[in-house]
Amino acid sequence: MNQTEQTCTRCVMDTSAQGIVFDENGVCNYCTDFIKKSSHILFKKPETRGQELDELVFKIKKSGRGKKYDCIIGVSGGVDSSWVLVRAVEAGLRPLAVHMDNGWNSELAQNNIANLIRGLGVDLYTHVINWNEYRSLMQAFFDADVIDIELLYDNAMMAVNYYQAAANGMKYILSGSNKATEGMAMPTNWNWNKFDAKNIRALGRKFAGVKLSTFPCISTAGYIWHEFALGIHWHSFLDLLEFNKFSAMETLKRDFGYKPYPYKHYESIFTRFYQGFILPEKFGVDKRRVHLSTLIISGQLTREQAVESLKGIPYPSVEDLEADKRYFLKKMGWTEAQLQDYLKRPEMPHDHYPSEKILWDFCLNFYKRWFQQKM
Repeated sequence: MNQTEQTCTRCVMDTSAQGIVFDENGVCNYCTDFIKKSSHILFKKPETRGQELDELVFKIKKSGRGKKYDCIIGVSGGVDSSWVLVRAVEAGLRPLAVHMDNGWNSELAQNNIANLIRGLGVDLYTHVINWNEYRSLMQAFFDADVIDIELLYDNAMMAVNYYQAAANGMKYILSGSNKATEGMAMPTNWNWNKFDAKNIRALGRKFAGVKLSTFPCISTAGYIWHEFALGIHWHSFLDLLEFNKFSAMETLKRDFGYKPYPYKHYESIFTRFYQGFILPEKFGVDKRRVHLSTLIISGQLTREQAVESLKGIPYPSVEDLEADKRYFLKKMGWTEAQLQDYLKRPEMPHDHYPSEKILWDFCLNFYKRWFQQKM
């Protein structure tokens, strides 16, 4: 780290985040930018939010006339996606729930999804990736020493949702992403572009000799095709609701027997091991900071509560961490020595290998210029 360690006085982002700067009061640019860009959503008047929700529901129903389903909702077993499914059904929509199974689902997540599907009476499509192929791709990412191993899951999840929408003639994918719980920008050194299929294929070939077979992959070109040619769009459904993560969780627990997780995205065994152990140990990254900071700024958590939550390891207990470590080693076929060797090796940037970064940046800048001209 090239600068003195410092933590924001308003949120809990710190100097592990690339590009962080502090004003004279010790307030960081991450929470300042979040407030500037998201206040119109976070603090929107309830009547305005309700009107926009009604308008979107009307459009979805109209688009889905004569079809078995009118929208896609990706479900992971987490609070956000679960709440989208509940509220969509309450609004009279006919969603197809879609789940991407990469072999790391916790039993708790599977039970949460099953209870929701049964309780709401909706259909579920599950795409199961061949474990040997997925494990080989994961091993390639480990061997490459890149940070965003979850690029594999995130890319496949988006691909499956787009493909199911296209196959069923739907234009709407309702997402659990939202400003209230995950609206703060992720530091650029903490993850990678989720549509970088070239990076996935390159690492798979170089380190594992893998040619994608059952892995559903979507590239920059694939994203452009589905969004602009087919007109399939993701919508942050929760941004149109008065969404409070903690009250939503209580309703899910009461009505669907939902069992919560200790931290965000811990419905996957690998995700919690990755975020709770690999990221802090190898890359010096604690993703709890951006998640908790978002809750602080959206008024769902005090800074004091967040600081308290950051004390200790990002696991409910040392015993839970050790259990997940044993599970990880067994499932990946690693020894403890291999894990320690991996943790000691230096990080390599994703674009050290073939990637779509130049193409993605060009398309993004082109779109921004085009959008500004239309305004």
